[in-house]
Amino acid sequence: MQPVPLAFPFPVGALESVSGALPYVVMGLVVANLVTRFLAHRSHVRQAEAGDGDEELSRYLPHEATNVALLLSAFAFMVVAPHGGMVMSALVLGLFLTDFFEYEARCVEARNDMTVEQPKGSLVASVLVFLYAGFQSLFFLVQPIWNSIV
Repeated sequence: MQPVPLAFPFPVGALESVSGALPYVVMGLVVANLVTRFLAHRSHVRQAEAGDGDEELSRYLPHEATNVALLLSAFAFMVVAPHGGMVMSALVLGLFLTDFFEYEARCVEARNDMTVEQPKGSLVASVLVFLYAGFQSLFFLVQPIWNSIV
């Protein structure tokens, strides 16, 4: 029995041509996600202060867009670099889920007229993703030390 070749919904050859820039794209999206996270929190605080508690907070569209772009680029990175991409995808997926639940927690705080706290779980997850994306994209800086240890 012959193995069935893998079929991807996009041309893998085109992805291979940008594989060198993909870690930098992921790093840029992580930084953009951090910036939009702070802007989203500021928007949620303003909405909670202006509202009467009956309305739900609205999602911050630029932040949601960077979340989706970061998730898709992490999956694309997994095709190019399986090990590093798998770790990156797991971290980004954790960040995505944390963002979902943090948003729901902010909505509960706004409905109950509580102070809207910072999304601490998402910030920790963002820092972990930032550190790993920095390691992947700036590996050439630590490569001599890394190779001497490993």
